[in-house]
Amino acid sequence: MDNQLWSYRELTSALGLEPANGPTVVGVAIDSRLVRPGALFVALSGDPGPRFQATSRSDRDGHDFAADAVAKGAVAVLVHRDAEYGVPALRVADTLDGLWDLGRAARARVAGPVVAVTGSSGKTTFKSFAATVLGAFSTPGSLNNHIGVPLSLARTPRSATGAVYEIATNHPGEIGPLSELVEPDVAVLLNVHPAHIENFGTLDAIRREKATIANGLRRGGTLVRPTSLDVDYSGSTIAFGTEPRADVRLTSSADGVARLYTPVGSVECAVPGGGPHRAMSVCALAGVLTALNLPLEWLQRLAGEDVPKGRGNRIVVGDVTVVDESYNANPASMTATLQAFSSEPGRRIAVLGDMLELGEGAEQYHRDLADHCRHLHGVFCAGASIRALYDKLPPSQRLGFSDRADDQFANDCAQHLDAGDRVLVKASNGIFWANGFVDALIAALRQAR
Repeated sequence: MDNQLWSYRELTSALGLEPANGPTVVGVAIDSRLVRPGALFVALSGDPGPRFQATSRSDRDGHDFAADAVAKGAVAVLVHRDAEYGVPALRVADTLDGLWDLGRAARARVAGPVVAVTGSSGKTTFKSFAATVLGAFSTPGSLNNHIGVPLSLARTPRSATGAVYEIATNHPGEIGPLSELVEPDVAVLLNVHPAHIENFGTLDAIRREKATIANGLRRGGTLVRPTSLDVDYSGSTIAFGTEPRADVRLTSSADGVARLYTPVGSVECAVPGGGPHRAMSVCALAGVLTALNLPLEWLQRLAGEDVPKGRGNRIVVGDVTVVDESYNANPASMTATLQAFSSEPGRRIAVLGDMLELGEGAEQYHRDLADHCRHLHGVFCAGASIRALYDKLPPSQRLGFSDRADDQFANDCAQHLDAGDRVLVKASNGIFWANGFVDALIAALRQAR
């Protein structure tokens, strides 16, 4: 079959089981609600145990939803419980280990270059840009943790001529093992900011964790890193940045165009979504092309590319433009986004929410944003910590505050917006993105117009 992802015999081999014939698998799913016909359903426990610091733990278990998955068209299940599932069952000691085994087997069959990226911000956008430029496979969204990375690998088509994977962390010791699973030809460290700092203690601890992206590099591989970051890695590196000593240098970025200098020549290319922070991601991507000895002209493939949802994509509702940065935020990405937004034409309104997991310095981090809001015409705020910012703003900028980013808050924001306004929405994932706030704001705007 042209859309065959795994043969059943390949699955048994990858999992160390007795060879057997069975159904062809065309997809891999861990959520029974998202199963499509022909999928393998992997029944994961809601608690991965002490090996991984899961963001949340649950007593729910994927085995309890296997029947639902089969009803939706799953043709096989990966399980560690004996039961009658109604379809062939791949029985292993632990299904999370089994998913990692599938990831390893999938990585072994990718013939082209594999790129892994980590950083405090911009990973998913970089992944999208890199996949476009390299003509490589990547999964949508942010599948970047101890479940998402092996799942992304397991979903990689056998026909892939390259792949890009993102790797994230919110606790020490997570990036290295995931990099070793991916075995990248090029590892990219985009940046280091105080994201999840309450779990690391210091920015230097975050830097050391991010640097372990190099642990899994294949022989002859290259680490692409910012010139400004010292990294304990003795192998091949390419440094990118604005500094004169950068191997790949961003010489300017304006009007959505990046101008780059590299060891093999200079190039200009589009920066989807604009802004100096995205231009820096394009600079890092030029470093990837340099590491792989691929043409810099491939950067022209970014023309017409959009940024992933929630990372700066724009939605025009009548005469109002919503800039959706709701997927995530930390002090550095919030600052960069506010600076870029402040230079846009027209009346500029920001809807800002809490930046989470900042530890004891949370109040000061939020208060410090006031200076970066000075060129805005108004600010709404939602959350507990961001109250520190709202109270510091001059009264003329304060448009409204809410403890929760609910529908009422979305309606209040919509009522204050006028024809021609641009409105930026940005906060950590759990504030706006998880609550569907942008969708609620768009619905309120449409109703108001």
